[in-house]
Amino acid sequence: MASTSVSRVLPASPQKVWDLIGGFGALPDWLPYIPESTALEGGRVRKLANPDGDVIIERLVGFNEAERHYTYAILQAPFPVTGYLSTLRVHPVEDRDDLAEVQWSGRFTPDGVSDTEAEELFAGIYADGLDALHQALAA
Repeated sequence: MASTSVSRVLPASPQKVWDLIGGFGALPDWLPYIPESTALEGGRVRKLANPDGDVIIERLVGFNEAERHYTYAILQAPFPVTGYLSTLRVHPVEDRDDLAEVQWSGRFTPDGVSDTEAEELFAGIYADGLDALHQALAA
């Protein structure tokens, strides 16, 4: 099983960041790669569309409002992995109310690619996503 994790310190309070990203259907609010999210099964599943028309279906498997994190599994996607499980987490920054650290991590089994190739793919997706989040918070 392969894994990767990317984190960024962002210029906003942990609650402001969580208010933007904490909803399971909120990806279109901050992630340009996902312009559409449709809630299914009472909000426990999201059907995403990317600009290329690919469909990604993910299931929420864990959610903690107080600790500001959620975990999801990919059920269907055009990625070369199986068993994908990811967590998006917002951490406070010690002695700073105006900063938050966001960590996006995942583990998965590569399918037809090396561990390194799969890890680099998701490290890039996470880094691009956190860059987009930074831009959304600065707007």
